Amino acid sequence: LLQGKLFDSTVTDEGTWTLEDRQMIRIVLMKTNRDAGNCWTSLLENEYAADPWVQDQMQRKLTLERFQRENPGFDFSGAEISGNYSKGGPDFSSLEN
Repeated sequence: LLQGKLFDSTVTDEGTWTLEDRQMIRIVLMKTNRDAGNCWTSLLENEYAADPWVQDQMQRKLTLERFQRENPGFDFSGAEISGNYSKGGPDFSSLEN
């Protein structure tokens, strides 16, 4: 059905396959490295590339998740992000202390 090497590694025990309406197979994979700087550009290496708009939305979501982890006291639930957020956005770790 699908043949090739995944873009990156996944958690083997977390993957699920379901058959929907006897027509569509839904595959859910859990990435091992789920951070904003590791947004897959395709499912397999050089195949099944993500739509550019979808890729953009994934990077925005992962970058907001990163900011939430780094700033647990802030509420990012209604936040939107713009600017430089590709590859996880800017690194503010040097600003600490």
